[in-house]
Amino acid sequence: LTVDAGSVRLFGQELTEMPTQRRVHLGLARTYQILTLFPRERLVHNVVLSLLGLDRRRWNPWSILTANGDLYASAQTALERVGLGEAAERIVAETSYGERRRLELAMALAQKPKVLLLDEPLAGLSQPERQRIRALLDTIPRDVTIVMIEHDMDTALAFAERITVLHYGEVIVEGTRAEVVADPRTREVYLGD
Repeated sequence: LTVDAGSVRLFGQELTEMPTQRRVHLGLARTYQILTLFPRERLVHNVVLSLLGLDRRRWNPWSILTANGDLYASAQTALERVGLGEAAERIVAETSYGERRRLELAMALAQKPKVLLLDEPLAGLSQPERQRIRALLDTIPRDVTIVMIEHDMDTALAFAERITVLHYGEVIVEGTRAEVVADPRTREVYLGD
């Protein structure tokens, strides 16, 4: 997408036109509403591939996939963090949707981001998987800034310190949990009052 107006800055640097790899080097990681995985690859390979751009010394990705180097160890650690350590060698296409959501989160967390963008991390998940993802989000260190787009208001209200409520692309309320819940516009648009 191209920018119509304005700019995006992170840590004092202009990001608007910056290539993705440079954004990652600044500490920005993200997940997508629609999963972006390699379905015919193993879980661990997906995480390794997400790490390749961070290691400037690596120029041959195919040797990485067969090696037991530091990237492989980092990938395994990330999978264990999201409860998929024992599934590392499984093919992505053979996993459940909830496992794929956790895999994508592992890919982002493996990059050790300073800012993590989450685009509807609970979309399409069963209640047990939603609870599992919520628990995982609670384990992310407090020094990582998380920007989350989420339509599950219970999760948004429980998780966020600051909330911006949009309605048809327009900001209608911004503030703390208490301020957002108390605002009649939030109740009217999202809480059904």
